[in-house]
Amino acid sequence: MMIRIGTRGSLLALTQSANIAKLVEKLGYKTKLVPIKTSGDQSHATSFGAIGPQGVFVKEIEQALLEHNVDMAVHSYKDLPTNSPEELVIAAVPKRLDAADMLAMRKEVVMDKDKNLSISPNTKVGTASARRQAWIKHFRPDITVEPIRGNVPTRIARLNDEFDGVILAAAGLERLKTSSLKDVNSKINLENVVLRRIPTDIFVPAPAQGALALQCRDSDIELRNVLKKLDDKCTRDCIHAERSLLALLEGGCDLAFGAYAEPNPSRKNTFILTSLLEHEGELLFSKTSGDDLINLAKTSYKTFKKKLR
Repeated sequence: MMIRIGTRGSLLALTQSANIAKLVEKLGYKTKLVPIKTSGDQSHATSFGAIGPQGVFVKEIEQALLEHNVDMAVHSYKDLPTNSPEELVIAAVPKRLDAADMLAMRKEVVMDKDKNLSISPNTKVGTASARRQAWIKHFRPDITVEPIRGNVPTRIARLNDEFDGVILAAAGLERLKTSSLKDVNSKINLENVVLRRIPTDIFVPAPAQGALALQCRDSDIELRNVLKKLDDKCTRDCIHAERSLLALLEGGCDLAFGAYAEPNPSRKNTFILTSLLEHEGELLFSKTSGDDLINLAKTSYKTFKKKLR
């Protein structure tokens, strides 16, 4: 059985899909990557919110699934809208990598006095994310924030002349640094670049950041059973809570909102859900804990709803 895997064509997307392909092959199946250009990839807009509605990085891939041009897809889970076609299903959510954001900066501007954003005052940082832009403006108003797009190597390369720092997803950078694809590592030039992880309880990540979603047709029972073996229940449950809260807030690419669910290290079988929302120039914060993740999402929503009136 040959399994055709739909994927975006960026180095990161191909790396993620190649990693999943290897896992599927270990289960006894042949695989083939099928790169697909999405409307988000083809847009020249400088910010994610200006590209279009949520789902612009997956719509064409989902259509290929519906038309049986591919058998499954590997998505960065945060790219998926909260509602997908009913004929499709998330068959597996592999174990999540680090959900945090990473600050990449030139060596000359490193400042360790600020443990959260360890970059010198009055510097210029690039990001296309409304969430990251909002967090920086609130936590470090001295920093100039400007939009930047492109794949990870391209954004890092712009540190040399245009930017002092750029914000990246820690998981994406880790996947690229350990990529098995030919020449990927040589395209990431980290010489004279300092990386600093930004704490998730301060710089709350986007819902599902660091996680992958393996999607296929709901009717393909055989493939669903294959992919189920790659599923990590804890990751799936945490992502579900984060995205449930996002859906309640009716948010998309242009919403400055972060949510991160994780196991509670101090109490077995319980979780912590941290969320942050910008509303009319103010940051609204919520942190809840308990054993029911969906109830945590509902509780957080009620907290925000009171403040949004």
